[in-house]
Order: sequence, then C-alpha cells, then structure tokens
Amino acid sequence: MEVFILGCGGMMPLPSRHLTSVLLRREGESFLFDCGESTQVSLKRLNLKWKKISTIFISHTHADHVTGLPGLLMLSAQVEREEPLVIIGPPKIAEYIESSRQVLDMYLNYEIEVREIADPSVPQVVMQGEDFCVHSFPLYHSKVCVGYRLEENPRPGIFFPEKARELEVPVGPQWAELQRGNSVSLPDGRTVESHQVMGSSRQGSKFSFVTDTLYNESIPKEVKDSDLLVCEAMFDSSLAESAREKKHLTAKQAGMIGRKAKVKRMGLIHYSPRYGDSELKTLKIEARQEFPDAFLCKDRMSLNIANRD
Repeated sequence: MEVFILGCGGMMPLPSRHLTSVLLRREGESFLFDCGESTQVSLKRLNLKWKKISTIFISHTHADHVTGLPGLLMLSAQVEREEPLVIIGPPKIAEYIESSRQVLDMYLNYEIEVREIADPSVPQVVMQGEDFCVHSFPLYHSKVCVGYRLEENPRPGIFFPEKARELEVPVGPQWAELQRGNSVSLPDGRTVESHQVMGSSRQGSKFSFVTDTLYNESIPKEVKDSDLLVCEAMFDSSLAESAREKKHLTAKQAGMIGRKAKVKRMGLIHYSPRYGDSELKTLKIEARQEFPDAFLCKDRMSLNIANRD
C-alpha cells in the first residue's frame, strides 16, 4: 500500500499547506480520505489519476474536510469511468453533495453512489472488498465525525516449491491450487494438503485515519497495531483548553493514541494555521514525548506500507 498526503492543514489553507486529504493506493485502486480545498491540485502535482479513485471516505461535513469535493466531482467528468464513484460518510454528506450538484449545475457523466453511515456512534464495517474491509468508528467532535481503518485480510503463507517437489506434485496448475489453500489429488492416489507446502498465514496491513476529535480511550482500541496511523495534532499543550473547547486533539494526545495503540508508525496531520511551517516542530516535539517516532506529515509526502512478514 502507498499513502499520499495531499493536504495536512486545518481550518483554512495556507500558501504551502492545503486542507486535509489523504489518498491510499492499493492493488491499483485508490481510496480518498477527506477532500479538503485544493485536493485536486496535489493530485495533479503528484500525477495521481483521479479516475482510479473508487471510494471517498468523509470524516464529517465541516468545510475544511469537504470543500474539495465539488471540484473533484466535476473534474472526474473529464475522464471516462465505467464504475460508479462511491462516497461514504456520516449523515448530511448526501445532502451536501446533492445541493452542490444542483447549485453548481454539475455535468456528471458517471454514477455517484452515496452511502451514509446510519449510526456513526457504532463501530462498523462500511466497505467490504474482496480481501480487505474498511471500518468506521466514532470520534468526538462538535459535529458527527468518524475515523476510518482499512484492514487487509490475512494473506496466505509463503509457498515452498521444494516441499511440493519432494511430494512429487507436478509443476503447473496444482501448484496454484495449493497456493490458494486447496488440496490436490495425485495420479498415485495420494492427496496433498495446502499446509504441507505452505507456511503459516501472514497478517494483512492496516491503515488508520483519525481527525477532529477529543481524546477518548476508545480511539487507541480502534487503531490498535496499525502499520500507519495518520492522526490529527491541531494544537500544542499550551492550548489544551482551546482544544477541549473546539473538540480537537493536542499533539501530546495524538502521541498518547499512538503509544497506547502500539502502532508501527504515526504521522501528524490537520495542523492549526496558527503554526507556520517553522513552528510545527513544537507539535512534533510534544507528540514524541509519548510516541518517539511520530513525524510531521507534509503536503505531497508519500509513504509506503510494506506487507507484513
């Protein structure tokens, strides 16, 4: 999996910082998490194909997380697409999209399928793929808000060709059957089981996205063991009261989530515009008090999530 930070700002865009948006690319398919203003600018600069975006996951309907949607929807009409664009989010996302279409008189030559999460207060599977699923879970903001976790199914173990040869399994289709977890029958009447030539199954990778929330002990449980957690760090601790009032995380609280969840990597995102680029180090220092490897996300940063052994 590859993750591209399209924008990492909160509240308002800055000359060097677009509003929050993250793209995850997996097996040739792309998933967009939030769509802040200027999302399409970063897509263009990174040469990422918006036609490949199959699903957009929206955390909530505050402006700095959705203002890039109308432009992206109209831009997508410039390319042919056969599959519908799926948009998933909490209540009101359908109303926002429909009103934008009507007011802007959008020309769309493709289908949009909007799926509202009926009860965002309950953790649930909101998308089921062939070998992965996406979960939503409640966040605690001034508006109904959810986080997301994309989790791959366990992958087959390593195939050992030498073991297949020792068992006299002919090279060809039967090897493929064994790798798919099936047993095969040999001409001499023997049956070879998949586990005889395969290693133990391996865990799939996990990506989590958390933004705009008060700290809550449920959040580390939802993002536990993520290979990459992209997490809001709106304020430093000197503004903890403002964070509570506006229902946002401080960088130190973001670090606490990473530490308690035992994530492998954590990138900070959704910074207040009060922090210039040179001042963001304050947020990194505070987050690292809890999670020593926390790093600052930057616009158009790319990150790889390797398969687990």
